Amino acid sequence: MTKQHLVGLINESIRAVSFLQQPHVLDFLEDVAELLANMFNNDGKVIAIGNGGSLCDAAHFAEELTGFFRYKRPSLPAIAVTEPAHITCVANDIGYEWVFARAISAFGKPGDVLIALSTSGRSPSIIRAVEEAQKCQMRTVTFLGKGGGDLRGVADYELIIEGFSTSDRIQEAHMAALHILIELVERRLFPEVYAPLLAQAIQN
Repeated sequence: MTKQHLVGLINESIRAVSFLQQPHVLDFLEDVAELLANMFNNDGKVIAIGNGGSLCDAAHFAEELTGFFRYKRPSLPAIAVTEPAHITCVANDIGYEWVFARAISAFGKPGDVLIALSTSGRSPSIIRAVEEAQKCQMRTVTFLGKGGGDLRGVADYELIIEGFSTSDRIQEAHMAALHILIELVERRLFPEVYAPLLAQAIQN
């Protein structure tokens, strides 16, 4: 591999994250941050799901809410559906397409929010989960790619990363968006954490 090729790969990654600068994506980020902040204020929780690398991103998102992101603040309730015994039990007994829907039927409550990640929008396990969340009167947010697939237009809020044929670039944009969402939510819920930083920035 030449350095020119390597730089090309890096530029592709930059282009994927740069997709988030589009006006409709900025609106999505602001709207979903407001949704999540209001949900947490009303004692709701997040359930995050995905397959493969997208499940890793879902777990990453959840742990930054229950743990810490950049600064110390109260824990926020979030669950990523990753428990191996649950997943293998459901997959073995009734089929893998039900692994997330079954967890949502157990834990989902009206007013909770589902964060569903699928780079294709065609994963049966994610489609069934979104349907189950809607039955549970949860709000639904999808992070998609490749045109959105069967999930396009289904959720309350959706982000579709366009212009990439491979999942890795789509997932890079998804994770950047999730990180930005966490900060936006924190700024709404814990302004006292960010106020000193804003004051310092103004002074500088």
